[in-house]
Amino acid sequence: MSALPFAVALLLSVASASAQPAAHGGRASRWVTLGTRGGPIADAERAQPANALRVGEATYLVDVGDGAVEQLAKAGIPLASVKAVILSHLHFDHTAGLFAVLGLRWQTNVDAPLTIYGPPGTRALVHALIAAMEPTTRSGYGMPGAPARPAGAGITVIEIGDGARFDLGTVKVRAVKNSHYSFAAGSAEDRAYLSFALRFDVPDRAIVYTGDTGPSPAVEKLANGADLLVSEMIDVDRTMADVRRTMPNADPRATASVAAHLRAHHLAPEDVGKLAGAAHVKAVVVTHFVAPRADAGTQLGFLAQIRGNYAGPVVIARDLESF
Repeated sequence: MSALPFAVALLLSVASASAQPAAHGGRASRWVTLGTRGGPIADAERAQPANALRVGEATYLVDVGDGAVEQLAKAGIPLASVKAVILSHLHFDHTAGLFAVLGLRWQTNVDAPLTIYGPPGTRALVHALIAAMEPTTRSGYGMPGAPARPAGAGITVIEIGDGARFDLGTVKVRAVKNSHYSFAAGSAEDRAYLSFALRFDVPDRAIVYTGDTGPSPAVEKLANGADLLVSEMIDVDRTMADVRRTMPNADPRATASVAAHLRAHHLAPEDVGKLAGAAHVKAVVVTHFVAPRADAGTQLGFLAQIRGNYAGPVVIARDLESF
């Protein structure tokens, strides 16, 4: 490795460490970034979006992308401690790990109550996953006469809407509709397809998770004064170059549609800074990080763009970090 890349990597490491919100030690809560790569293209170093909010011995999964159960194991978090799953929206990279969560609960005899919260369509999603489990749960392990356990034991689904409020033990949760979709206001699609940003007021602090969103006054209001903003971020130009590389024969019209979606429905680094600054949050953790082949120097550039509008601590999280 040349001296310059090493120096840049060292600078990024120091910048990230110094930007970390206060270590979770001594806190009643812990936010674990189980997966920090936005989809759909798989990444060798980052799992798909998933987070664990730990409050005491209870765990609440906030989005559950592919690989979430493996990431829980790596983080030392027991599956049996998961009391609820909260889905920000139903895109595959945020939900693909739910089947494994349900299947592993059945295989390991976890029948404790599990509540799954999400936008309209969550009930159909969960019921379909439970139906997909039934051929295996009926046959069990192939032992004649063995008692059968239902696939959906202990599972409750609650669909939520814009402005929803609910409690998870000592945690108070608020959900607001963000700008990840741009269907015409009041249309059937606008009512049927919702994407949420979420605020978690735990006993020791307030954490706001943007989910996937573009710039949004509603998210800015939700995040006002939060101790920790966990924000998505994307580099559209790098992402589109990756799309063209991995799908060279894609229809140009489809590619243009993807680019328009990414620019309108996600946050660029300067957008993250504007949101954090306007909301006066105390610290920022970047996740859902999509910037293919971004080296340490490029990531330092992202941090500088964020800090152009926000003076507080900010870090680009990696998988399995705690805040």
